[in-house]
Amino acid sequence: MRVAESELRALIAKKLERAGLTPEHADIVADVLAYADARGIHSHGAMRTEYYVERIVKGGMNTKPDFRLERTGPSSGIFHGDNASGHVAASAAMREAIAMAGESGIAVVGVRKMAHSGALAYFTEQAASAGFIAISMCQSDPMAVPFGGADVYYGTNPIAFAAPGANDEMISFDMATTVQAWGNILDAQSRNGEIPDDWAVDEKGSPTTDPNAVTALVPVGGPKGYGLAMMVDVLAGILLGLPFGKHVSSMYRSMHSGRDLGQLHIVIDPGVFTDPKEFGRNISRTRRELNDITPAPGFERVLAPGQDKEDIRARYEVDGIDLADSVYDYLVSDEVNRDTYEEDAPAG
Repeated sequence: MRVAESELRALIAKKLERAGLTPEHADIVADVLAYADARGIHSHGAMRTEYYVERIVKGGMNTKPDFRLERTGPSSGIFHGDNASGHVAASAAMREAIAMAGESGIAVVGVRKMAHSGALAYFTEQAASAGFIAISMCQSDPMAVPFGGADVYYGTNPIAFAAPGANDEMISFDMATTVQAWGNILDAQSRNGEIPDDWAVDEKGSPTTDPNAVTALVPVGGPKGYGLAMMVDVLAGILLGLPFGKHVSSMYRSMHSGRDLGQLHIVIDPGVFTDPKEFGRNISRTRRELNDITPAPGFERVLAPGQDKEDIRARYEVDGIDLADSVYDYLVSDEVNRDTYEEDAPAG
């Protein structure tokens, strides 16, 4: 199914409003989800709408949060997310971090107690669009085996980075610390497709190409991804006094309760280290020089990190976003909550 980004945004917002979000919050969540789909990140796009709806309807997402920034120093603070939509809390916290970095040159803002926030690049690019460098990282529920282990402990624990270039350019990347995010498993399921055999393992710990047989993900780069997952868990969990590691709440259990997740934004004003215009010119120069590198066999050209998402969006602006039929059918239907996701719901 092909759909325009504006139509997709409106469909998502309407469904979330019917579930109980305020129009303002529904628009923010819809913008983040449409942002993801428009860049081919379908794992964090509209396919998540039905899950959010179910959690909202069951009371596991606060629709009337009392947001509060607690300043803990001249360049630091804790944004209390009150178990609201993670997209809304993370975006509001990033605005606070940008303002703080504008005052002091750097800001570190932790988001305490929030729901799932989707594609982290949305928030780091929020800062880059304002002329700041940003790093963001967040917790995820246990779904990955540690290097050398057979049982899950950490989540996908993603990290995102963005920096502003000249003329509205930027460099940006967003990565899970596992080979793939769990959402890519869900996307493969929704499309009845297979996955590469290095993404995940089945209940026996063996590599699988069947997305329906997946029980755990594997860290990217073995011990390196394992170390990054640990770092994210410390900075976005333990540092904020939140549940960590295997104690992080499940996405699909106890959907009547808040998830108490953590996220950390680090925002830097390039001007406290160098001339910001020169910084932007050099970021753009980096993009051009990477593009000019001779491509290896099998590749058409070398892209800067995140540039492939820009190319996808340019195509989708012409052809429409490639959306799974099952996702579109739900969005245009009269159904709201279908009790699809909760794993520990009582039978009957």
